[in-house]
Amino acid sequence: MIAFYPQIKHIHIVIAVLSGSLFAVRGGFALAGARWPQSLPVKWLSYAIDTALLTAAMMLLTILPWTMFANGWLLAKVCLIVVYVVLGVMAMRPHRLPRERARYYAAALIVFASIYGIARAHHPLGWLA
Repeated sequence: MIAFYPQIKHIHIVIAVLSGSLFAVRGGFALAGARWPQSLPVKWLSYAIDTALLTAAMMLLTILPWTMFANGWLLAKVCLIVVYVVLGVMAMRPHRLPRERARYYAAALIVFASIYGIARAHHPLGWLA
């Protein structure tokens, strides 16, 4: 399986960027009052992308040696992913006030950038390392 590591990692990176980009576009249009971000085809596309992202992540996790994660960067990333998902769900809820949704949306984008920084640096502090 280690022979496929570079390809799986590349796919994981591409899908992660695609997932974050789709959230950014959907959230921006939803805040502007568009209805299409809440449509079933767009939601299903989001679910499919996130499922592929999780699958690639689990494959990478099984390939890499455990010593790679000794400094806690993976734990920090996983914890922030949970925060990102919760903030994203709150931002996309149409029954919330627009101001609240905008705050959740901005916070989710900041958390996504932090996750990206942690993944790039392989350090729990991400961009601050």
